[in-house]
Amino acid sequence: MHSFPSVAVDDHVTRRVLADSPELMVVAFDFRQGGIGAAHHHPHVQSTYCESGRFRFHVDDREFEVGPGDSFVIASNVVHGCTCLEGGRLVDSFAPRRDDFL
Repeated sequence: MHSFPSVAVDDHVTRRVLADSPELMVVAFDFRQGGIGAAHHHPHVQSTYCESGRFRFHVDDREFEVGPGDSFVIASNVVHGCTCLEGGRLVDSFAPRRDDFL
């Protein structure tokens, strides 16, 4: 078991790796209201679970809101991002692991 520190992404967002293996990584993102997850893409398949808060997501050409208990999957290399409408936490899983977060 390995303990990872929280890393400030910017003034509104922090991330912390919760668990990892070469095949899978789980990461918690804590957002303050107004925080932005800038549009990006990566080769990893991503599952996102909204633990708390409210977020507006842009995934490819879709826009939708999520709240506590909502989850969805983002396919490999699909452009996505979000805006935090109400402070909270997203828990993302990546397959395979995102080595850039280590």
